[in-house]
Amino acid sequence: MSNLKVIQADITTLKVDAVVNAANKTLLGGLGVDGAIHRAAGPQLLEECRQLHGCETGQAKLTKGYNLPAKFVIHTVGPIYSGVINDNNLLSDCYINSLELAKKNGLHSIAFPAISTGAYGFPMEKAAKIAFATVKNWLESNSSYDIEVLMCAFDKKTLELYHNELIK
Repeated sequence: MSNLKVIQADITTLKVDAVVNAANKTLLGGLGVDGAIHRAAGPQLLEECRQLHGCETGQAKLTKGYNLPAKFVIHTVGPIYSGVINDNNLLSDCYINSLELAKKNGLHSIAFPAISTGAYGFPMEKAAKIAFATVKNWLESNSSYDIEVLMCAFDKKTLELYHNELIK
């Protein structure tokens, strides 16, 4: 039985099988969540990421979690918001591909940040709707797979948006 929960926390402190990193295409660290995950995981994460040769928008790649409480990091590259419909599809792909990678690797708990809503400029309300619709649909389609999905809000505003989407 899978479940979906909303929490407010620093994603780098969560003891889950995998945290999702809202990465850039290089996977070599950056701003926001990406930088925080790299700092918390330690230099071994950067070394492993160098071996992955980047990641395309909407795709996902797996590394160890190193100094994080999480066993693994799933790196996904969200779209830079431009207002075209493909932005929505690519953001949805980030969630689907991350969940598929977790399932493929036998992971049973995963925490997502608000992908693309920081430096990449995706409007928070729109991103939350896409994230929850995508995750709920994936969980329904994979109902026989036992996984806990945490939608991790960094601030109170995001938490409120997430709670509203959770109950829809």
